[in-house]
Amino acid sequence: QEEIQEVKDEGNLEVLFNSLDKIVEEAKNREEPAWRPSGIPEEDIRSAVVPYLLKHRSYLRKVLKEKEEENRKVAESVLAGRDRIAELQQLIQARKHAWQ
Repeated sequence: QEEIQEVKDEGNLEVLFNSLDKIVEEAKNREEPAWRPSGIPEEDIRSAVVPYLLKHRSYLRKVLKEKEEENRKVAESVLAGRDRIAELQQLIQARKHAWQ
């Protein structure tokens, strides 16, 4: 009896047993059965991983859309800059010919 009490004290078993009793009491009110592994790890992990992957895919699509829009704006800016350079080159040529 004394050894059992010593083991209970060392492992803080009384608190753990109380915690276990609380979990059992809470489980009595559940209507649906508790989750149990099927034995096929791929299927068991799918329920946890698939929602995360779908959320991450949605996030990546959003970021991709933002980057594509940003790239489109930058491309427009580059084209406008090239047009401005071409105009300035023509102006330079025109003034050069007028000066000569």
